[in-house]
Amino acid sequence: MSRNRGILVVEDEPAISDLIAFHLKEEKWEPVVVEEGKRALELLEKTLPAAVVLDLMLPDIDGIEVLRRIRENPHTKFLPVLILTARGEETDRIRGLEVGADDYLTKPFSPRELMLRLANLVKGRGAEAKPPVVSFGLLEVDEGRFRVTVDGEPVEISATEMRLLTELLQHRGKVLSRKQLLQKAWGFMPNVTERTIDTHVKRLRRKLGPAASYIETVRGVGYRMVEEPPLVKPSQREKTKKCEPKATDQKTSKRKTPRAT
Repeated sequence: MSRNRGILVVEDEPAISDLIAFHLKEEKWEPVVVEEGKRALELLEKTLPAAVVLDLMLPDIDGIEVLRRIRENPHTKFLPVLILTARGEETDRIRGLEVGADDYLTKPFSPRELMLRLANLVKGRGAEAKPPVVSFGLLEVDEGRFRVTVDGEPVEISATEMRLLTELLQHRGKVLSRKQLLQKAWGFMPNVTERTIDTHVKRLRRKLGPAASYIETVRGVGYRMVEEPPLVKPSQREKTKKCEPKATDQKTSKRKTPRAT
């Protein structure tokens, strides 16, 4: 399966998987369809697709568990995953996003919308032109290499979280509404509630640790990246190093022993 054009479809209903595969082929993707979660995980150990379309109600393993294993595996943790399911309750959507889904679409669905969402997920990971590395206080974002560090320590984030982070950084000091962030991060207005953004921002802040305060909540409107980061404090390691006592010069500290009289 081509890494750039392959889409793994994990769906146990043939009518739906056939429909998805048909439209994927129309868009020049290379679909691979499996009906079971275990089989999907086995395939992912061998090769990586551009993205995964994952149903939640599978015959062997619950889709949430499949997603959790994808995120726990260093080989697949950054793989874009779109959940496509009949579970349309807000609690289900929030749970899927919290576990690590990049997007969530409920059945019945528009094949055209699904294709657009997949294209935007993959585009978020595969930009050809390398954007500059952004250093902002404790935060360093290398979008081209899909790498984020906070105070020199690497942070694992999803494709959607990277798009949100870069969008906020590009508009430092400016308030972006939830609707704007949905449009910017996905490239169009998805049919989900604005709490989707709240969930992603909450998860992103948790991962950013000491840099979480850079993202401010503007009550009733949306979110804003601070215009200027707080003063960068030295890392704990540097503090410890500075506090270490200097070695005393043995020559200067050596006292003369008084002679016996």
